[in-house]
Amino acid sequence: MRPQKTGQLIFRDMYIKQAFKVEHDWWLYLVGVILIFIGVIIGQIPLTIAAFAKAIANGDDLSKMDTNSIMSLLDSNLNLFLMLLSFAVGLAFLFIVVKFLHKQSLKSITTSRSSIDWSRFWFAFLAWGATTFCFILLEYFSSPEDYSFNFKPIPFLILVLISIVFIPLQTSFEEYFFRGYLMQGLGVLAKNRWLPLIFTSTLFGLMHIANPEIGKLGYMLMVYYIGTGFLLGIMTLMDEGLELALGFHAANNLIAALLLTADWTAFQTNSILKDISVPEMSNLEVFFPVFVIYPLILIVFSKKYQWTDWKEKLFGSVTAD
Repeated sequence: MRPQKTGQLIFRDMYIKQAFKVEHDWWLYLVGVILIFIGVIIGQIPLTIAAFAKAIANGDDLSKMDTNSIMSLLDSNLNLFLMLLSFAVGLAFLFIVVKFLHKQSLKSITTSRSSIDWSRFWFAFLAWGATTFCFILLEYFSSPEDYSFNFKPIPFLILVLISIVFIPLQTSFEEYFFRGYLMQGLGVLAKNRWLPLIFTSTLFGLMHIANPEIGKLGYMLMVYYIGTGFLLGIMTLMDEGLELALGFHAANNLIAALLLTADWTAFQTNSILKDISVPEMSNLEVFFPVFVIYPLILIVFSKKYQWTDWKEKLFGSVTAD
């Protein structure tokens, strides 16, 4: 395959194709997924111990409490830290699997470029961070009665420190696992691009099905989560690397954690604002981001990074030649 120019960079290998250069037998990916899953479970042990210890100390009847009720017993900053810790441990296990099981470098599971392009990460981070910030402000000023001022200086400062360190680890774990490890593994096994795109995007969405907001807002919200998976997957395939997806995802979760919380969301934090409205979401609120905002984001990125040959990059074959 001839080198392809994208902006000032030249790709000599497609992002997925790089996995052909490392150990890529199907059973290695099966073992790898199991080990990564074990890592996440190990990372959840401190949270489980702390939550159950608190419940026992309070004299609560654990048999009558669901997982979310037990976890809510902890201070929100401690709960957030321990919850994010499981993703940090999972990320460490993922890097160990990549290095020692597949004999693969961190660079090659991150990008097809000669080095990781951090300018791409920061562009996506700042662009989506500013967009998310504006949307939250717009919602607040359009319906101020639905929000309460939740700011407390010391808890918020602790939240900032936890979030800056651990939320990027959480989002990086998800990106390296879905758009990195699974995307490359499925790509070299199926020898195409469309199957890993569809599978990882759908699985990414389904992994959020246990989030408390699904119980409050309904399964229609899965359109948003799966749609977000497709957005991040398309970014990765079109840009031949994870940098944009890493920046986008980190900004999305970090800004949300610091600015807005609610009693029925996965992230219950000491944020600046708290949503106190009755949980409800119209079809427009679900479909508008996925089918209007996300395509606009892709258009902006495609113009900046001069993406071409969409059909081949999203649906083309992947060969070792």
